[in-house]
Amino acid sequence: MNVLPGWLSEIPGEQPYPLVFATVSGAHLYGFPSVDSDGDLRGVHVLPVEEVAGLRHGPETLERTWTRDGVEMDLVTHDLAKFCRLLLGRNGYVLEQLLSPLVVASSPVHEELVALAPGCVTRHHAHHYLGFARTQWGLFLKTMELKPLLYTFRVLATGMHLMRTGELEADLTRLYAYGPAYLPELVDLKREAEHGRSPSVLGVEADVERMTAALEEARDASALPERATAEEALHDLVVRARLATP
Repeated sequence: MNVLPGWLSEIPGEQPYPLVFATVSGAHLYGFPSVDSDGDLRGVHVLPVEEVAGLRHGPETLERTWTRDGVEMDLVTHDLAKFCRLLLGRNGYVLEQLLSPLVVASSPVHEELVALAPGCVTRHHAHHYLGFARTQWGLFLKTMELKPLLYTFRVLATGMHLMRTGELEADLTRLYAYGPAYLPELVDLKREAEHGRSPSVLGVEADVERMTAALEEARDASALPERATAEEALHDLVVRARLATP
């Protein structure tokens, strides 16, 4: 699914709780969707006061999977308070979801979250990307599929860019300068099939090791702070959004 379906805008109205935002994640965000890629949507919902202040607590996480027009869709949303805790926990996944340029639904609360995002970024986000890279590299060695190899390169490049500039960029096609020269060729191959095997690439292990070391060096030299600075502002936002939810 190289092109996102036009009916995505209908999805927010089908959810049981108001959505703060919903964005596209996965391969579409990373710059290498395949013709058979699923649609990955991520976002935030807001539980009303009566579902958090009483004895019964509403769902902090909602997951929905369905197929429409032959496209398999996956939607995961977190309650706003949980999402903010994850943001403050140096979680690169939720940071990428929040800052995804592929926006399906937005709101004033979403805009506030985006404005507060820089205050959530620390040098310790490098640990998220290093860990993700190790997992994907191990999966590549096990399966020899192209997808985990590209994920390995993507997260290492995203982590380096974040450490060096303080800016989040999840699209690998915008980060080629951080990786080996053959990355565009691998991306073109990935667009043909979601689970195709990787071609034999000379020196790929050394390239992954080099990028891993470069990310570690970028982390150590980064001007990013040790701790997030947005906690109080996020707390205030959660309270205001909760009280305003019918």
